[in-house]
Amino acid sequence: MAILIVIIALALLFDYINGFHDAANSIATVVSSKVLTPTQAVIWAAVFNFVAYFIAKFIIGEFGIADTVSKTVDMSFIANPSHVIIAGLIAAIIWNLITWWFGIPSSSSHTLIGGFAGAGIAASGFEAVHAGVIGVIALFIVVAPLIGMVGGNIITLVTFHIVRRVKPSKADRWFKRIQLISSAALSIGHGLNDSQKVMGIIAAALIANSHSQQLPGWMQMTSMADMHDWIPIGCFTAIALGTVSGGWKIMKTMGNRITKITPMEGFCAQAAGAITLFITEILHVPVSTTHVITGSIIGVGSVKRLSAVRWGVTVNLLWAWILTIPVSALLAAMFYLLVSHIC
Repeated sequence: MAILIVIIALALLFDYINGFHDAANSIATVVSSKVLTPTQAVIWAAVFNFVAYFIAKFIIGEFGIADTVSKTVDMSFIANPSHVIIAGLIAAIIWNLITWWFGIPSSSSHTLIGGFAGAGIAASGFEAVHAGVIGVIALFIVVAPLIGMVGGNIITLVTFHIVRRVKPSKADRWFKRIQLISSAALSIGHGLNDSQKVMGIIAAALIANSHSQQLPGWMQMTSMADMHDWIPIGCFTAIALGTVSGGWKIMKTMGNRITKITPMEGFCAQAAGAITLFITEILHVPVSTTHVITGSIIGVGSVKRLSAVRWGVTVNLLWAWILTIPVSALLAAMFYLLVSHIC
């Protein structure tokens, strides 16, 4: 039981770090366009990160992304699943902290998936990994930002057409207010998507251990249908608290370094990002909110002219995205060897 407590603590710690690592995704544009102060923005985002729990629980009625993540590794092939999960979480936490420190908006989602898969491979080879699940997640490294980019482009063009006769100063006033709604929607999408990934990891640990040892009732799980309320509540709370903690290094990159953002363009990017996250929630595909909002910002910026997007910054981001899963997997494999040797 003690090792499960460690897993839950590490999972919630990762979720907290995910919150401040990815806070910039939902509030960078609303801060850079001076709609809210940084402090106001993180509180705003955190509230709607937690509101996402009630939407998932009582409106959507399921936690589909959590189910997908829990199936990344087939625990039946692994002698000690707890070691795999601990190694994956440690690797994900370390990579998240490194990329946060350097202000790189990498994917917390793919860090977690890569860590989980890498530890599983180290434990029992490639047969322990569900290749189909990993393949879909990897595919959406390209698909998710592409949807965001196309959506951002279309929404911007439509919005430009609607307000073409409105004075720019008046349009800015409108969109400063409307951007609060789009920011809230994006924060809900962030909460829906990212909180569920940690839920899937905790659920996988409890399901794997429920068959082999006597656990108290609040830990007993034989399937995702048995998920206790404390798991989603804890995960959504952790990510909301992390969001309140900020993430200013990454916010600078997301808010201004990719392209300059006006209130109207901020609204368009956030709307496109939120729609993309809601689509992937319906499809039960865990995606990177970082990838989604970056694609949306690029789509918005490219409407003015392609040179408005700082492609040098974008290429650096792409390298970070490509490297996240393999680096996290390698780190997790190393930590698995260390953990299994010590424990």
